[in-house]
Amino acid sequence: MSEPAAIPALPEPQPGLRARHALLKRLADVVSLPASRINAFERAVTGDLLVEMLRLAEPRERTRVAMRIAPLAELPNSLARMLLRDEPEIAGLLLEQCASLNDADLVACARDTTTQHRFLMASRRGLSEVVTETLLGFQEPEVIEAVLRNGSARLSQVGIEAVVSLSRKSTNLCMWLLRRPELRPSGAYVMFWWCGAEDRRTILQRFAVSREVMQEVSEDVFPMMAAENWADPVARKALQFIERRQRNRAAIAKSPFDSLEQAVATAARDGLTREVAAEIAFLAGVKPLTGAKIMGDIGGEPLAILCKATGMGRGDLLALWRSVRRPEKAADGSPHPDWERVQVTYEMLAVDRAQTVLRYWNWSLSSALTPALMKAIRDGEDDAVDDYSAPERAAMMALAQDFGR
Repeated sequence: MSEPAAIPALPEPQPGLRARHALLKRLADVVSLPASRINAFERAVTGDLLVEMLRLAEPRERTRVAMRIAPLAELPNSLARMLLRDEPEIAGLLLEQCASLNDADLVACARDTTTQHRFLMASRRGLSEVVTETLLGFQEPEVIEAVLRNGSARLSQVGIEAVVSLSRKSTNLCMWLLRRPELRPSGAYVMFWWCGAEDRRTILQRFAVSREVMQEVSEDVFPMMAAENWADPVARKALQFIERRQRNRAAIAKSPFDSLEQAVATAARDGLTREVAAEIAFLAGVKPLTGAKIMGDIGGEPLAILCKATGMGRGDLLALWRSVRRPEKAADGSPHPDWERVQVTYEMLAVDRAQTVLRYWNWSLSSALTPALMKAIRDGEDDAVDDYSAPERAAMMALAQDFGR
């Protein structure tokens, strides 16, 4: 450790306080001495005495001391605690620079101080998962955004899931969430429902992953399950997510329509009734609730995903677009921006990747919808989030508005 640097010159002290100011400077110098000059116990005792004096010192004096000790690698704990709880301008000198602060110091400071303190802390380099989870727990938008923008901070999956949930109401967080390496497809897929157009495009480009590897390693399991008459519900559910076919072939035999395309064409011609919408969902291999969510989406991109995943063509996409009474032309006769964007979404996605997104939606929005989860969605049991699985948590977030929350 280097020798202590001189404290910047203080303004002329008030009459009768010259000795106090001089002593503050000397004690700060002692605390800043290297380990070769002072042992830990001497530093701690000096720090305690300095704390007692700083309690009655003026803000500018506390600022000088904070500036003096911020670069130290070893800091008396009592002194750190006091200055971290000082005015944000003073505490910020340590929060932003002091390397000797540990997670316990930062967490205690976050819990005992103000939003401004937490905002300053959020930009600190190298924040651990424990600290960021504490900061995110206060649900302060400006602090959350600062944490997400801090590229050196590390976020836990619990913290990421909490922010994904908050982004439903604070959609400006979506952009910063999508830049975090900790975000997983499960969070991105559910966040898709309330993201803007650019963020949706980013999600599809980054998170619409292939299932090719899963298909290769499980290829021989399909005949095994067939031999067992698909009796195991756990394996059956997983294989339904992995398999290459999207359409429900068994539904054709029970449907009044000869094909999925015919059902879509009928909806475009006669209007999309509840019954026809349910048939389209069944034929597409998804539950009616998932189909309703897709067809009711304001942006329209889920329609493109549904068509690409099920192998429907561009004409079928147009028919489905017309069935939900969405505009094809703008007021000046040019193609409507929403319709252009949906067509781009259709073209950019490979079938396999579109199926991954569609199946995850179906898995999280319907398969996970148990009676207990339905009650949690209605009652707003966000505090019990750890009691639910990943798809159940996704369903709670995506469907909350649909159940009147």
